[in-house]
Formats: sequence, structure tokens, C-alpha cells
Amino acid sequence: MKVPYVISDGVKLYYEEYGQGETVLFVHEMAGDVRSWAPQIRYFSRLYRCIAYNARGYPPSEAPEDAAAYSQAQAAEDVANVLRDLGVAKAHVVGLSMGAFASLHFGLKFPQMAHSLVVAGCGHGSARGEEKQFRADADRLASEVEAKGMKRLADVYARNASRVQFEQKDPKGWAEWRDAFAEHSTMGTAMTLRNVQGKRPSLLDLEDAIAALKVPVLLIAGDEDDPALEVTLWLKRTLPMAGLSIFPKSGHTVNLEEPALFNGLVQEFLWRVEAGAWGARDRRALASSTMFPENE
Repeated sequence: MKVPYVISDGVKLYYEEYGQGETVLFVHEMAGDVRSWAPQIRYFSRLYRCIAYNARGYPPSEAPEDAAAYSQAQAAEDVANVLRDLGVAKAHVVGLSMGAFASLHFGLKFPQMAHSLVVAGCGHGSARGEEKQFRADADRLASEVEAKGMKRLADVYARNASRVQFEQKDPKGWAEWRDAFAEHSTMGTAMTLRNVQGKRPSLLDLEDAIAALKVPVLLIAGDEDDPALEVTLWLKRTLPMAGLSIFPKSGHTVNLEEPALFNGLVQEFLWRVEAGAWGARDRRALASSTMFPENE
């Protein structure tokens, strides 16, 4: 069977495609791959053309050995190149965590290619005072995977503070996700941790560009995903066309923890965008008084 690939700046990226209609592109997290989007693809492919791809470094996508082939800017270019190579001029783009950063950066650089953006679990390492620790942790995690291998990394990472919620709710689903993560490339994971995760700019340093983005955005975060909450609230206040949903008793892997809630919210969002009913925030909502309209 021929493996489907697109080419992004000379690197082969594996993808899967299902359904027909307007395109929805899914961009996975650091500990995920195309399999992480199975509940969404099963749901949305009934109405949409759904595309998911493995990032560079995630076999069967190619894993370049050159560190310069990995960066946050390159991740955004990869989103655009997947769409271009598949003949898609404009799409809804749905990203989680690392994929949410890539989706947001894609929107900032290629707004003409985005019908909308779903930005879920976004913000780790962006809050002031957290950048240094996050980068150190990414480098440490990269060194540990190189020394101990993917299975050991997956066992440890799958029990971190924002993943235990998934384990508690759905032990079988959590174990399947952990085992899939353990199959990833050691080298590709280390490259991604050091050069994408560990070197990406804080979103707070991109405030002017984010405030100027005129693309509809749905922000989603789990209420126990502490590293994402603060930055997600900041994004809500900064992005002019953003709406926000916070999932109760939820961690980082919101699309797998709460697939029915995630799918329903995203579906409603897409319908409203397509109907032209997802506009910018009414400026009257920015009044300084909680009791009187501005200028009263």
C-alpha cells in the first residue's frame, strides 16, 4: 500500500484524509500524532474533508537529523504547505498544544488561508516567569529520551500534572495514547523538544500581531491545565475575534478527555463561522463600569 505524503520544504509529511466538503485540518500535540485525532475525524468527516498529518520528526513522516529543520516558524510553514500540496486554498485549522501554537502562528503568518482557528491547550511556557523553566524542562526531557528511550519517556510524561485527569477519566484511552506516544522516534522527539518546544517565542511577546489577527478563533482549555489557563485568558482578551471555553475537571488532552464536549463545541463554532455569525467582540463589552454603559 502506498503511503500518502505531502512535501514541506523538502521533508515528507505523512497524512490521512477522510470525508468531503470544506476542509478541516488537525494539527497534533507533542505527545500525539494523527491517531490522537481519531474521535474528531470520525465525527467531522461525516460533514467535512478532514486532514491530519504527522509533524516532521514523527514517523512515518521524515525525521531530519539537522536541528535547523525544526522550529516554531517551520511548524507554521508546514501547516501551510500541507494545505497547498493538497490543493486547499483555505481551511478551518484545529490544533492542540504544540499543534495549537503551530495553528496560531499559521494564522498570524497566513491569515488569508484560515477560515478559522481552534486553539486548544495553548500557552505552556509563555507566561512571564515560566519561560526559563519550560525551556530547561524541554532540554532535560530531550536528554532523558535520548538516554532512556521513548517507552521510559512516555511512562513518565503520561503521568504529569496535566495528564493525570485523562488517566482518571478514561484509563483505556489514556493507555492507548501513552502507548502510541512510546512508538515515536527518539531522535525526532528530542529534536522537537529542543528546537520547537524549547525555542519558541512567548506568545506574550507577539501581542501586537495577535491583537491584529482578524480570523475567528475558538480557545479551549482544561480548568486543571494550569500552564495553559493564564495564557489562554490573555489570548481571549487580546484576540479580537476569540471565544473561550474552559472544560471542567479537565487537563491538557481535552480532545481525548472530553471528545463529545470538544466535538460539539467545535461543530457549533464552525457552523457560526460559516454562517458569518462569529464576529469581533462588541466594544460595549469593554466598558470600565460593570453597571453602566460607556459614556453614561
